[in-house]
Amino acid sequence: MVESSEDLALRQAAFEQVRRLAETRDQLTAADLQPGFVFRGERIPLINPQRGIFKPRQMRFLLSVKTVFPRPGGRVWYDDQRQVHRQIFEGDDTVDYAFMGQNADAADNRWLREAKEHQIPVIYFLGIAPGRYQAILPTFIVGWDPLGLKSRMAFGVADEATLAAPETAAERRYALRAVKQRLHQASFRVAVITAYDGRCALSGLREPLLLDAAHIIADKNELLG
Repeated sequence: MVESSEDLALRQAAFEQVRRLAETRDQLTAADLQPGFVFRGERIPLINPQRGIFKPRQMRFLLSVKTVFPRPGGRVWYDDQRQVHRQIFEGDDTVDYAFMGQNADAADNRWLREAKEHQIPVIYFLGIAPGRYQAILPTFIVGWDPLGLKSRMAFGVADEATLAAPETAAERRYALRAVKQRLHQASFRVAVITAYDGRCALSGLREPLLLDAAHIIADKNELLG
């Protein structure tokens, strides 16, 4: 089964909305994502606030998956909350995404399997801080393990002209380098601005959108980097 023209148009509209949001925000919040977008006069959600795997009722296939960044001292519900950043920075071709619950045949987990079988591009909202996300698209489900209760995901090249799945390990590594760079920049910025309580270190201005984060000493410094 291939995606219908209606579903494909809806998916492309969702991708365009997320790209527009990312152009004006360093990271996306639940408040940014919750309104969704309007497609042919109907509001379409981008996420389910209560669940990580999301398929709108208007679509045949999965639209997005989400990994929440755990709060300090908070409960870690799934292993991928701890592992995904490490997997990306260590250069794995693919990363883990845990199933919802313990039943591989639950609807949410079947959506992952169907996305794999039909090579459906999805949006991955990766948590970089509590309540804050980096959008990675297109992302593809490339593995589905009912015994391990997890799937595997690979990233595609962020090119608006194509939504094709990477065919080789070299293509996956190329896409991963871009994801790693964006994730490093976003995580570093959040960490620095949070450390300064959202204020400019010099003026005291509290307006995160106008603030930037920079290394005092280059991160490639041989002694202190």
